[in-house]
Amino acid sequence: MAIKFEYLGSKFIKPFVPTHQNLRNYKPGFIDELAPFMNVAVVLFFAKNSNHNPKLFVVQLEKSLEKVLTRLYPLAGRYVEETQIVECNDEGAEFIQARVNVKLEDILGPEADVTLADEFIPMKTKPRDVVLTIQFTIFECGGVALGVSATHKVVDASTLCTFLNEWAAINREENQINFTCPGFISSSLFPGRGFRPVPTPFITNDQYTRKKLSFNESAVSKIKAKAITSLRLSKVQLVSAIICKALVGVDRVTHGYRRESILCQIINLREKMASPIPKHSCGNLWGLCATKPTIIETTEELANLIHDSIKKAVNDYSKVHHDSEQGQTMVLNTYLKPTNSNNLESMNVIPISSWCKFPFYEVDFGFGKPKWVVPWTAPIKNFGLLIDGPGGNGVEAYIFLEVKDVPYFEEALDVNVFGA
Repeated sequence: MAIKFEYLGSKFIKPFVPTHQNLRNYKPGFIDELAPFMNVAVVLFFAKNSNHNPKLFVVQLEKSLEKVLTRLYPLAGRYVEETQIVECNDEGAEFIQARVNVKLEDILGPEADVTLADEFIPMKTKPRDVVLTIQFTIFECGGVALGVSATHKVVDASTLCTFLNEWAAINREENQINFTCPGFISSSLFPGRGFRPVPTPFITNDQYTRKKLSFNESAVSKIKAKAITSLRLSKVQLVSAIICKALVGVDRVTHGYRRESILCQIINLREKMASPIPKHSCGNLWGLCATKPTIIETTEELANLIHDSIKKAVNDYSKVHHDSEQGQTMVLNTYLKPTNSNNLESMNVIPISSWCKFPFYEVDFGFGKPKWVVPWTAPIKNFGLLIDGPGGNGVEAYIFLEVKDVPYFEEALDVNVFGA
């Protein structure tokens, strides 16, 4: 499908109220410091709403964006790599307007190429430059796409979702409302230590592609029914196990033998620790959870391994306060220990991130909730990203694969493997 964009212009939207002088230098916390140089991005697709003219609606979006940036002011600043500081200089978030020569159903169709969704995300944002970039695209049918991209050095997926819902709430109300989030507090919870992250080996050539898997609510229920231990397994754990088992199969084919595998998962620290971190806190507030190296025999064994490792990690976090030395060390070690293994290169490392339960499908600017939400997948080999399916039910999974490995992945993929 040939998609042609016509860019109608861009501008920088500044906070409605200038940021106070004593807040002009935002020093990120140590989790922010250790976050990779990449973007956290998503695109939300909305159907046509007869009560709103998309062109006129842009003006309202810009005004409400000014208000939300007043509260979440680091998003209107500039990240400086040399000092690892966000200069909250109110230079603004970039807002791009565009229109496209296709209809929304061309993108939402079951046979549509999922990589087409990436075209609606403004990925030109650089971690050392503009923190937040937004692209508002109008389809021929009157539907719209809202693509949002921000540097991971300042935000994580939860922060991006909180920003979108806060912005949408202000846009609906048309007046200033009370914010539900405490703002950017990651630096006060986990103070910076001057860490310089190891460069992440991102892949950008055409030898790689993105594979999408969809598990609707009915499919998830059937999978749970087949799993012997399904009562204790979440939909994320079940789908993660299926995907990881397929990636184990790919690894076995490409190496010629079974290697030990490690599954690295991301844990949202909000509401997990003894001293509660508010649900809508902004900044990078996550830790890593790595399973012990093992040779996987069955998908159910893998699902139980995922469940047990997450359960143990959450239980450990619940016993410590974030502002204690033990709590700070516990979080820091989740980043340092997996990368310190001398044998890591000889193992099959599978990174998984879940955006499930983040209310992206609740984002409503006044013209209805999104019909489809597509996250941008980090260009890391075998990286998997899970998100709730359309409407918030089921699971959609996006896996970044080497093109030559796609047939091996599809051959190894078996959604009926539970109970076999």
